[in-house]
Amino acid sequence: MDRSKNQLRQHMQKAGHSLTKPRLAVFAALQDQEPQTMRRLIAACPSIDRASIYRTIALFEKLGIVQRLQIGWKYKLELTDSFSRHHHHLTCLKCGRVIAFDESTELIKELRWVAAHNRFKIRSHQLEIQGLCESCRKD
Repeated sequence: MDRSKNQLRQHMQKAGHSLTKPRLAVFAALQDQEPQTMRRLIAACPSIDRASIYRTIALFEKLGIVQRLQIGWKYKLELTDSFSRHHHHLTCLKCGRVIAFDESTELIKELRWVAAHNRFKIRSHQLEIQGLCESCRKD
């Protein structure tokens, strides 16, 4: 975590913010985890008041540290690619389960082809596939 902590500290200092204990705790609760709801994040940080967690998430979103994954009218939170490995998601529309998957070489080629075909230069990308997970399909 030391490398990530230093990266976070530098990122925040560059934006004119300090790395406080509550901010570090929220970051640690998101690190190497599946996307989390606010409820789960609050439970993971019991020593921090809810308002501080919400303010921290708002700041982290503004600074590009955290991103929201919209699931219908709900959302989950995860660290951006700057602070975790690049991946994509399969999202179950019934239960809200989010399954992360790494992109393949073939997927990268396909994305580049789509961009080139449309005379578009890719800066970054996110892919989310929505459907029903195995458990929800059985119901």
